Formats: sequence, structure tokens, C-alpha cells
Amino acid sequence: MRITGIRLDRLRLQLDPPFRAAWDPVPRRHFDATIVRVETDEGVVGIGSGDTMDGFEAFEHLFLGTDPLDIIRHVRAIETMNFHSGRYWPLEVALWDIIGKVAGLPVATLFGNVYKRVRAYASSGELKSPQERVESALAVRERGFGAMKIRIDRNGIDEGIETVRLVRDALGDGFEIMVDLNQAWRMAGDVEPALDFAAVRSTVERLRDLGVFWVEEPLPYQDMAGLRTLRAETGMRIAAGEMLPSTSDLLAYLEHDALDVYQMDVVLAVGMHRARTIAEVAQLRHRMFTPHSWTNGIGVLANLHVAAGVGGGPYFEFPYDPPGWTPERRDFMLTEPVEVTPDGYVEVPQIPGIGAVLDEREVERWKV
Repeated sequence: MRITGIRLDRLRLQLDPPFRAAWDPVPRRHFDATIVRVETDEGVVGIGSGDTMDGFEAFEHLFLGTDPLDIIRHVRAIETMNFHSGRYWPLEVALWDIIGKVAGLPVATLFGNVYKRVRAYASSGELKSPQERVESALAVRERGFGAMKIRIDRNGIDEGIETVRLVRDALGDGFEIMVDLNQAWRMAGDVEPALDFAAVRSTVERLRDLGVFWVEEPLPYQDMAGLRTLRAETGMRIAAGEMLPSTSDLLAYLEHDALDVYQMDVVLAVGMHRARTIAEVAQLRHRMFTPHSWTNGIGVLANLHVAAGVGGGPYFEFPYDPPGWTPERRDFMLTEPVEVTPDGYVEVPQIPGIGAVLDEREVERWKV
């Protein structure tokens, strides 16, 4: 089998009303997605998505004519490209999709097959008033979720903690709450300083007293010592790593025992194969792997296959914050959006590959 072509379809879904992402000071009036199709001489086509793939055309020749099943060679090639340019892990997703289709198995089976479904937590994306967030949490529980992540603005800590307190009071101790401080990385041009260590420690202690399951990205990535100290001084689970760009970064975090929960996104950080390796090392050290999955439905599926394959958990991130962010918006390019079951799980599609089925009409409709 040989790769005969790699096709990129760039899509832009218009958002009305806009999505007000907590980590982005600019409301989002459109949602971009790049679909990667790897074509072969045997008619098998792999599908991937998750990052922009900007500049990939300069590297396409590195893959044309090669065997798509030579996955380690391709992972190493992508790593060399990432050093010089962007993040091209959606290509690896498409290659694993081919491998699964050739093997006749879901990729999660190839990655270990620990779970066929994983408990989901509803990952909110917007900053809302305390009462609005309580109402959304009640709706989330009614939808089947047993856990939810709430985002807190670093410029509104007291209001954020009050939001968590009200959600805890409304839903009780049986509902898990995670909190994201969004301090590890920034959108381009956001140069406002992060909260200092003392303010973060105080915040984490207050959240601990409300029974929060983990606090995510409380400090910038470069403050590894601060993350270790925060864990030791507060006793709280600390989660991070969604955008760490290399395996060496993640290995350093593991070596210094900086985190309780490793969250590398397989389409934004280190790819599927490397994420699997780091996840297994983390689990051998009695740490958790729960990947970030805030891209689109294809990115959600790629992360799901890795998490289910290696036994990640105890929860899987499910981007969900209606009306601003819904499965229909997130997965607009698929024939059916990825959903949660009535009892709050995300199921691995039991079809060969990663299970992404494109709605070609929607692809054509939103192509730019």
C-alpha cells in the first residue's frame, strides 16, 4: 500500500450567536476546521482533523509514495516538521484511521482495548454568572453527566469560587466538579501577567474546601517547581499538559512528578502514539491520563481512542456548554455528532478506524 495523495479541506462554520471562549478575550464568530484525507493506491482513505495544518504543503512530499502503515517512521517525520513549523498531528490521526481500517478494528483496540466507553465530564467553555452556571450544571446532570468542569477568570477569582460553591450546594457531593484556571498558556497577543503563586495557592485551598476533584492549569507551564509545591502544600490534584509541545517536556514533568493528571491532546500536543506512551508511563507511576479534547468531533474521537485504549480516566473531557457550544456546532462536519449516553459515558465507535464519517454536503457547504 502506498500514499498517493494528502488532501486538505479548510472549513469555516459561522457562529451566530458567537462563542465566548473563557481563554480568548475575543468572542469567536466562526469555527475553523481542517480536514485531512490521506489517500492510498488501494482505495483506503484516512480521515484526521484537529489543528490548522498551516504550511503542510511544504512537507507533503515526505509522505507521498510511502507505506501508510509505517507509523513510527511517520511519527518521527511529523516531529521533525513540528520543530520547524506547525503541529501536524491530524496527519497521524488520518494514518491511524487507515491502519484501523486495514486491520478491521477500532484504533482503541489496537491501543490496548481497556475500555469500550469512558465516563464523560461536561467541559464548559464560557464564563457565566454564578446563577447561569448553576442552571447549566443542573441541565448537565439532567443530560446524564456526573461531572463538570467550570472555568474561573483570573481577574474574577471571588466570583468564580462563589460559582463553584453555588454549584456544589445545588448538586451535592455526588456530582464531581473540576476547575480550570487557564493559566498555563495564552492566546497570541495576550500578555497580561498570570496570578502569582501565593494567590494561586490561596485559590486552590478554597477550591479544595469545596470538594473540587482537580484544579487545571493553575500556573504557567514554565513554573514546574510551583506546580510541585502547589500539590505538596494543598493536597489538591493538579492537572495540566494539554499543549505541551514535545515528549521531552512531558517526560520532564513526569521525572519531577509535577502533576496528578496528564492532559496532552493527541491532535494539539504530541500525537496519538506518543500520548499513548506518556499515558502508560504516567499510569505506571500512579498518575492519571485524561486528554484535552477541545477541537472538533474528529479530534474528540482521536483522543477518545487513545484514552479508552490505555485505560485513561476516571473521566473523559467532553466539550459541552449550550447554547454557545453544542455537539452539533463542534461536529458540524460529521454525519452524526459524538454524544454521551443517558448514563454519562462516551462510547468508542465499534467500526474500523477512528469512526469519523464525514457529511460531504456540510464539508462542501463550509469550505473556504
